[in-house]
Amino acid sequence: MVRKIARWELLRSSTAIRHFAFRMNEYHVFMNGIVIIDKPQGWTSQDVTARLRRVFQTRRIGHGGTLDPMATGVLPVFVGRATRGVEFFEHAEKTYETVLRLGLTTDTEDITGAVLTGSPVSVTQEQVDKVLERFRGEILQVPPMYSALKVNGQKLYDLARKGKEVERQPRPITIHELTFLGMEGGDVRLRVCCSKGTYIRTLCKDIGEALGCGGCMAALRRVSAGEYTIDEAVPLQELLETQEPEKYLRAVDTMFRNSPGVTLTANQEKRCRNGNAFSVKLGDGTYRAYSQSGEFLMLAKVDGSVMSTIKSFFEV
Repeated sequence: MVRKIARWELLRSSTAIRHFAFRMNEYHVFMNGIVIIDKPQGWTSQDVTARLRRVFQTRRIGHGGTLDPMATGVLPVFVGRATRGVEFFEHAEKTYETVLRLGLTTDTEDITGAVLTGSPVSVTQEQVDKVLERFRGEILQVPPMYSALKVNGQKLYDLARKGKEVERQPRPITIHELTFLGMEGGDVRLRVCCSKGTYIRTLCKDIGEALGCGGCMAALRRVSAGEYTIDEAVPLQELLETQEPEKYLRAVDTMFRNSPGVTLTANQEKRCRNGNAFSVKLGDGTYRAYSQSGEFLMLAKVDGSVMSTIKSFFEV
C-alpha cells in the first residue's frame, strides 16, 4: 500500500512538472521586445539569433542588420511580436568605426581573405583627407563577390567560393558621414555613417584604390544602428548567462522614439484594433499610438486629419 501511494504521488508530481514546463514555455512565447546585443567577433548574426531562440524559448526572433563574423558591435534582436518591427529597421542608418589597412588587397576585401597584392605605403593624412571627400554623399558602389546578394538565383559568395566572378551592377548608397579618426603606419581609422546596403569592406577597398596603394578592411565595429547605440548594448555572453533574460528587453516603441506619441480615445482604440482609419486633430506625420492604459498599439500615419495604421504591435 505504501508503494502504491508513493508511485501515485510520483505520477502526480511528474504531471505537475510537465504542466509547469508548459506554462513556462507559454510565458516565454509571449515575451516581446528588443534586446541590443554587442556582438562578439567570430559569431554571425544568424548564430546570435539561433542561440537567443533558446534563451527566450521562442522561434519568433529576428535581427536588425547583418554583421560579418569579424565585425563586432550593435546588433538589435527582435523577440516575439516585436519582430513586426524588423522591416522598419532594415532602412535604419548605421554608424561604424573601421580600420582601413593600406597596401594590402584580398579576395574578400578584408583581412580574412586570401592576399592578392601587398605593397609598401607612403600616404599622408592630407592625401587621405583629400580622397575621403570623393566618398561623401550619394555615391555608387559595386557589391563585393563575397556577399549574400543573388545573381540569377545564386548567392555571390557561393560563386566566389567556386572561383567564379560575375558582373555586378553598381548600386546607389549614401555616406552621411566619413570622418578621419587617426592613422598609425598603414592603418587608417575611420568613422562611417551610411545608408542601407553599404558595404564597409568595399568602401575601404575603393578608398585604397583611390589612394593608389590598395587597401582592405582590417577591423569593424558598429557603434549605432537606428536609435540604438553601443552604450545601450549588452555583451552576448552576459545575456547567455543570465537567469532573467526578459530584463534586457526594451519596449518595441523605443525604435520609434523620434515620432511623437499620442493616446487614443476608447472609440479610436476600437477602430485601431479593427484595422480601421479614424479622424484626429493632429498634423500630418508619423505617430506612436497608445491605448488609455498605455499599451503601444501601432505606428501610425496622419494624412489630412485621418489616422491609419502603418504597423500594429498589440497582441491579437
